Amino acid sequence: MAGMDIDGNVEEAARRVQVRFVTKLKAPFKAPPTSIAIPSNLTRLGLSSIVNNLLKAGKDDWNPEPFDFLIDGELVRMSLEEFLLAKGISAEKILEIEYIRAVAPRKEEEPSLHDDWVSAVDGSNSKFVLTGCYDGFGRIWKAAGSCTHLLEGHTDAITSVCVVKPRVAQNGADQIVATASKDRTLRLWKFDADESSDQIKRIRAFKILHGHNASVQSVAANPAGDMVCSGSWDSQIALWQASGSDTGDVVSVKKRKKNADEEDPQVEEEAKSTLVGHTQCVSSVVWSQDETIYSASWDHTIRRWDVEMGKDSLNLYCDKVVNCLDVGGEGSSLIAGGGSDPVLRIWDPRKPGSSAPVYQFSSHSSWISACKWHEKSWFHLVSASYDGKVMLWDLRTAWPLAVIDTHKDKVLCADWWKGESVISGGADSKLCISSDVCVL
Repeated sequence: MAGMDIDGNVEEAARRVQVRFVTKLKAPFKAPPTSIAIPSNLTRLGLSSIVNNLLKAGKDDWNPEPFDFLIDGELVRMSLEEFLLAKGISAEKILEIEYIRAVAPRKEEEPSLHDDWVSAVDGSNSKFVLTGCYDGFGRIWKAAGSCTHLLEGHTDAITSVCVVKPRVAQNGADQIVATASKDRTLRLWKFDADESSDQIKRIRAFKILHGHNASVQSVAANPAGDMVCSGSWDSQIALWQASGSDTGDVVSVKKRKKNADEEDPQVEEEAKSTLVGHTQCVSSVVWSQDETIYSASWDHTIRRWDVEMGKDSLNLYCDKVVNCLDVGGEGSSLIAGGGSDPVLRIWDPRKPGSSAPVYQFSSHSSWISACKWHEKSWFHLVSASYDGKVMLWDLRTAWPLAVIDTHKDKVLCADWWKGESVISGGADSKLCISSDVCVL
């Protein structure tokens, strides 16, 4: 039996597979739905070439686009023939192959230089990137190489930063951000995110948060934007009021006299409450819902806390120190964590026996320092490692979609920015931006 391929050549069916390419992409990325015969030894590159040939038919200005391919919901990362054999899929019927735009950075911005290690980064606001540095300064970047604000006041390295986002943005309202430091304090800052100037504006914190008796390792804000939580080497998680005026049930408040060059007087506060249970450093905290906090610790556990009750409702044990944590994916319920080995682990606490990871990715070669889910995708996340690499992952394949190798030393932090860029900082004192990443 013979079949006709895309170029009109007749070949033996034993060397061909009848396929139909389908997609959820909009025009101009929709190929004709007719079935065609293609060589069974094609890999992703060859499949992408065929789809581009189908798409450019009748178009004079078509620019080739890299694609990824899914069969039965799993990304193809080998030849078509090998994939069908491995999955036990028959090649006798017409095979439906879904294609999506390939996830990979297409442009590297010029690195933004710092004076020391870039230890923390937050890209959750599309107007700016917030970084923390071992020189004790926080910085606001409007674009690569464009620093607009310098946050000064910490007396030791900054270890974590977060953007405090209210549910409803108010026109003209100052943006509030938080920083955590080895100096055992957290600081809250506010600035005009729309402000533009040729000179870097130096700003002071409007609130200093005291209470931890060891280095503060992580800070996160609740979705309402009125509170932050922090994890520390003292093994505790502290909850703090984030608003500028309402001090809540703090133990003590001390206002310093307003100086002529300060926009606001500085307020010193202690924590509203603490969550106790970890036995070693709390390395990462995520405040995913107003009533729920997740934490990771060097005691080899990940915990989920009921904020109102002040108790943990989930305790996942990992074989290794857990260094980083994020919650996202399907239903915003999957837990990603990495630590003192090269394995990025994913847990699904909704499933019975959820103490075992449902996914494990092991392409890094050293400690994993950061992991972050894409805000709008169920499948995609980014990881950073002391091996100097940033990797993009898709839950539908065990191999990284892309490896970003722009740093020359340990990568200490990573995040998404604007949904289409990956940002990272490291021991080479650089903030790197890899842009034009097509996730959706």
